[in-house]
Amino acid sequence: MSLSKQLYIIIAFIFLIIFTGNFVISVQNTKEYLETEASTKAQDTATSLGMSLKGLMKNKNDAEIQSIINAIANRGFYKEIRLENAVFTISKKELIKNSQDKSLNNTWKLSNVKVDSKFGDIESKNDDLELMQQLDALESNNSSIQESKEPSNYKFTPNEKVNSKNIKISFTATKNKKTVNTFANIKLNKTIVKVTRPERFDYIPQWFINAIPIHLKEMKSEISDGWKTTAIIYVSANAGDAYAKLYEQAKNGIIYSLIAFIISMILLFIFVQYLLKPLKNIEKLAQSIAIGNFKTIDKLPYTTEMRNVAISMNEMSTKIESVISKLNKNLEKLTQKLSKDELTGLNIKQTFETDMKKMFISKSRGFIFSIKIDNLSEFAKTHTTNEVNSFIKKFAKILESGKKSKKLNLSAYRFYGSEFAIITDGINYEEAKNLTKTIKQNFEDLAKEFGREDIAHIGATPFNPIGTTQEMLQAANEAYEKAKLIGPNEAYIRDNDDLARDMDSWRDLVFNIIGDKKFEVEYIGDAKVLNGTNRGIVVMQEAFTKAFDLEGNSIPIGTFVSIAEKYEKIVDFDKAVISKIIDDIKEKEIKHNISINLSFDSIDDIEFIEWLKNTLTKYKDIAPQIVFSLTAYAITKNITKFKNFVDVVHGLDAKIIVKRFESKFIALDDIKDLDLDYIRLAREYTKNIRNDNSKQSFVEALVELTHLLNIKLFAENVVDEEDMDKVRELKVYAASN
Repeated sequence: MSLSKQLYIIIAFIFLIIFTGNFVISVQNTKEYLETEASTKAQDTATSLGMSLKGLMKNKNDAEIQSIINAIANRGFYKEIRLENAVFTISKKELIKNSQDKSLNNTWKLSNVKVDSKFGDIESKNDDLELMQQLDALESNNSSIQESKEPSNYKFTPNEKVNSKNIKISFTATKNKKTVNTFANIKLNKTIVKVTRPERFDYIPQWFINAIPIHLKEMKSEISDGWKTTAIIYVSANAGDAYAKLYEQAKNGIIYSLIAFIISMILLFIFVQYLLKPLKNIEKLAQSIAIGNFKTIDKLPYTTEMRNVAISMNEMSTKIESVISKLNKNLEKLTQKLSKDELTGLNIKQTFETDMKKMFISKSRGFIFSIKIDNLSEFAKTHTTNEVNSFIKKFAKILESGKKSKKLNLSAYRFYGSEFAIITDGINYEEAKNLTKTIKQNFEDLAKEFGREDIAHIGATPFNPIGTTQEMLQAANEAYEKAKLIGPNEAYIRDNDDLARDMDSWRDLVFNIIGDKKFEVEYIGDAKVLNGTNRGIVVMQEAFTKAFDLEGNSIPIGTFVSIAEKYEKIVDFDKAVISKIIDDIKEKEIKHNISINLSFDSIDDIEFIEWLKNTLTKYKDIAPQIVFSLTAYAITKNITKFKNFVDVVHGLDAKIIVKRFESKFIALDDIKDLDLDYIRLAREYTKNIRNDNSKQSFVEALVELTHLLNIKLFAENVVDEEDMDKVRELKVYAASN
């Protein structure tokens, strides 16, 4: 997950926590405020009503009481207004009427009137009068107290918590010295006036009401007559108003928060993009360094931390580039040393073979010359080492003289002590004759200088695009033998009629093999890991194709490929080989990588690229095991097209290997731009490496370079065990033997 997404998620989460906390606190505070406000208003209304109704309590059934309460209730702010009686007047007549003893009548005198204390208190209404009379008597020093009259009414004061409407009142009835203890069930109605209004929540969702319950207390005010309470007014606030205000508050809070969140995220997005822009530049720089492109960040970020990171990345990139540059220079020096003859400065035989491969790739025309110094060993016996070396140096200059005098595309080589060769590119038979004539004349001058009759003989053969290097060297040597028969310092040049096969028959043979898929695929060169926990494990094999002529003889694959390229059948051949290898991986359950040799003509063909995309997409589970292989000298035909092919291959999860790697074909500075997975060294770099310090230094430097560029280095065909040990010691990733 990207840093920007993490920032968005974290900040959104923090915002959610803050909003939720503020929202809950805000709603809770608003709820408490509304509850307090509603209760206060209800209490004020109860008090106000109590004061208004106090003067009307003498007649509790007065219609004006109902009118006043209705007027207040109609405002709609209250759920219920209720006036309850606090004191009830019960007459003697009412007690006798509801008595359980039906024999009683109004002539009976009542005494000892009582009620259970849990229901309230009862007293006669004459008690106050009697009390006043007794006080008057005391003041007048009248010792006799008048006998009180029998009360006609009784005052009952119920407890507030009593909800029962039936009250049991016990009493004693007396008449003519006859006494009866009995009781009466008196039905009471505490409510004098009650007005109720429904709570309305027209637009408030039920889930909101359920989620946030509002509890409003019932408020009351007592109405007194003198120092005794005669009635109580109860007022309950309407929760609908509170819910309406709370819902509006919550809704507005959510809307505001959403708007604030959206605006905040937009500002955050702009800020993060601005903030992370330097980080993206640092990321691009890191990716560039990973693929070997050592750039630097020119515009440093303003943020201190990122500025320091950018400066560090720039320093790292510069240092790595410096290290690689130093390695490249060392490798170039070692390459020159490994590819040049120390005495003459001419190219060695390994370079000759490489240049011949270039001729095959470019389908060049020209001539191959084989030149040998006559009796060099006899000359060395009669001359000093310095004289011999001087002679060989002057001989080498003669071979290269044609390059300057004739302005030819000419390369001279020294194979061994007395064996030399020349490759000329782009000359015809007549030009080859003129070149040999010039060289012969120079040989004669050299012969006079050193007092010799014979200096050397020259054999030449035309370049055969469908032949092999060995075949052409053999043909040139045969021409050399014929030159020796002609005379001193003579030359013999074979013409094009000496070509071994007819081109038409080759074409028919190649068409027949590709059309009928008459070829075999073998897997050779078990490349094994040299070090680490996977040591000895096979990581790659090379798919080697074999084709046969009509007699069943094996055809040199180089010749076969050259003919297929000439007649534009190589794309069909590469398709058939890839299909065969995919089938083998599935059927044989091959687990390691398989390298497949491709022609540059194929990777330059749009139809082939589309076919490859469709095929590897279909077999995407096999694609990671396929490694497409091209030679270093083939890549030089068009580096740009090769890079495009590498991008296609990596997009399909396949890999790329460059085989027969030589620094003379691919500049070491260019390796970092190719995005390679593997490099396989030309076998000459590891042959006899145990005794060659120059080769050891070259391989060691290349190991360091490929390690920095995240490329795995392979060694090819390391036969000798001591060479293999040295390759392993130099930390080469894998090798085949």
